Amino acid sequence: MNCDASNPHCNPIPRIIFFIYLSLFPLVIASRNLKHSSNTQLDDDDSITYIWPLPSEFSFGNQTLTVDPNLSLAIGGNGGSSSIVKEAFERYKLIIFKHHSKLSKYGASYDIGKLNVIVHSANEELKLGMDESYSLLVAKRDDHSNIGEITIEANSVYGALRGLETLSQLCAFDYGTKTVQVYKAPWFIQDKPRFEYRGLLLDTSRHYLPIDIIKQVIESMSYAKLNVLHWHIIDEESFPLEVPTYPNLWKGAYTKWERYTVEDASEIVNFAKLRGINVMAEVDVPGHAASWGVGYPDLWPSPSCKEPLDVSKNFTFDVVSGILSDMRKIFPFELFHLGGDEVHTDCWNSTPPVKKWLQDHNMTGNDAYQYFVLRAQDIAASLNWTPVNWEETFNTFAAKLNPQTVVHNWLGSGVCPKAVAKGFRCIFSNQGVWYLDHLDVPWSTVYHADPLEGITDASEQKLVLGGEVCMWGEKADASNVQQTIWPRAAAAAERLWSNKESASSGNTTLTALQRLEYFRCLLTRRGVQAAPVTNYYARRPPTGPGSCYEQ
Repeated sequence: MNCDASNPHCNPIPRIIFFIYLSLFPLVIASRNLKHSSNTQLDDDDSITYIWPLPSEFSFGNQTLTVDPNLSLAIGGNGGSSSIVKEAFERYKLIIFKHHSKLSKYGASYDIGKLNVIVHSANEELKLGMDESYSLLVAKRDDHSNIGEITIEANSVYGALRGLETLSQLCAFDYGTKTVQVYKAPWFIQDKPRFEYRGLLLDTSRHYLPIDIIKQVIESMSYAKLNVLHWHIIDEESFPLEVPTYPNLWKGAYTKWERYTVEDASEIVNFAKLRGINVMAEVDVPGHAASWGVGYPDLWPSPSCKEPLDVSKNFTFDVVSGILSDMRKIFPFELFHLGGDEVHTDCWNSTPPVKKWLQDHNMTGNDAYQYFVLRAQDIAASLNWTPVNWEETFNTFAAKLNPQTVVHNWLGSGVCPKAVAKGFRCIFSNQGVWYLDHLDVPWSTVYHADPLEGITDASEQKLVLGGEVCMWGEKADASNVQQTIWPRAAAAAERLWSNKESASSGNTTLTALQRLEYFRCLLTRRGVQAAPVTNYYARRPPTGPGSCYEQ
């Protein structure tokens, strides 16, 4: 079988690493059970495995290895010329060896001096269902092996990125020896995600977020192996995006300084791709669109009744088509979110010209709601996009939706089971557990929520693409968005990546909590403003002095 990153049935990963692993087998202690240590010191004797999200399969030993700060890179396989892997290696070197200037020791000997990355496919297309699996081996040169190297093997460059993140979490700076060390080596890890869609919604309409803040969020997403940024760019409050075909639209921005140019949006998409993250844009129609009429008042049913968008005018759909056509040049991801939630049709019924149009077409308000959503879906489909809609569209007229529609759950539980039973795909974002603006939802509630809840049929489970935590921006801006996202988003990230049984084994309070506290501190060391894990209200500062690892 020829292996390609787009072939989900091809898994050549063990081919090379497996033979290396066999030579090391006497040294490797198989252990997938997370045992709790009452010792709160985070050292090499601790039995907790501090990798987040937890890998699918892993084994480790009892050695401590030092890593050369001048670690070299060798890339092999069909993807050996990948600039994505090379750039990622340089980023992770800066993370792992951030004390580099203090580390240099002339003539020092290190156990690990080389990283081999083997990528089987040269295909760098970033899409839903891309192969993110990888294997990772960290071993010392000894009597059993002449390999004193780290080896990452993956089918795609994006699997290699996930392997680099795991490697970075295995490496720790020792302040006593002033060296970077890997504890509990040799390590052998085989890993792959549980779900293909692992998302975070970021709202830039309720509060504008500068480009650098969005990049910081994307960077932090890669640390938790999330792979979709759902960019909720536009809403009723503001329209910050440049649309060349209709240049007055971004008059709906809060100010002329709170805008995104076409080049800004493309920069975000490219920045995310280098980290293996898709960007799914959203244009929410026909509701949540009052800001459109600031630049084009004819889109409002009337000056006093500004949404939903005027369903009676062809101009409305010309503008929708123009926006989507311009955005298609920026956003290559095959999914596009068309919103469709919270549509209150009273405005149509109370505006005489629209009311007359409804009567002439023998439509009720709900009929017109359906008509608008389906026309928007047709426009998206004509641009080779798969439409995603909030669950109200499914709840109201499921039989009329484009059969390729992805139903996005948010109102509560039980929607994904109904959607997949009808053959639709579904994304889980139950607001009671995965809305990050709900500050009273604790990490444990986020962690135990599951996209497959209520779905037992294997064929229907496959229709659940995954899930997404939502960072709505009414009360979050550049000053607090990161500490609202993290660390609770990481709890969902492990649910979406890791085998549920392995990640949840044992007492969660003694395993997942301790690992999440460690991951939160890893985020803060990397410059991410992650809030304490166990605060009653998310994003609040610590209540008193104490260790990062115990709050």
